[in-house]
Amino acid sequence: MVLAITRLGSRRATMRRITNVLRSAASTCRQPATHDQAEAAVHAVRRVGWYSPARTACLEESAAAVLLLASRRLSATWCHGVAPDPIRLHAWVQTDDGVAAAEPSSTLAYTPALTIGARHQHPL
Repeated sequence: MVLAITRLGSRRATMRRITNVLRSAASTCRQPATHDQAEAAVHAVRRVGWYSPARTACLEESAAAVLLLASRRLSATWCHGVAPDPIRLHAWVQTDDGVAAAEPSSTLAYTPALTIGARHQHPL
């Protein structure tokens, strides 16, 4: 699904299409994903990504993992962040408690610039 979203339409609007789909998927979730469920989703997406004919980096992997969880009505937070010097971008999935799923500790260097889902979208 993420491959189709990235390939359809103009390249300039790709990020907007991805975030719109993630917001829509997040609105269907009924309960938060556990850390184990979120990690399992990320690992499953990474395994499938080895067979993808297209780019599968952090943006595609994290979006696909959130959509996989949402297909089971489980919420997780999709994060897109930035780290300084040199400027780097990264996308990842985290659970309601703010713990990144299947990410190295270096992810802590990134400051989320955009988050979608879980507590960020649905106030308690």
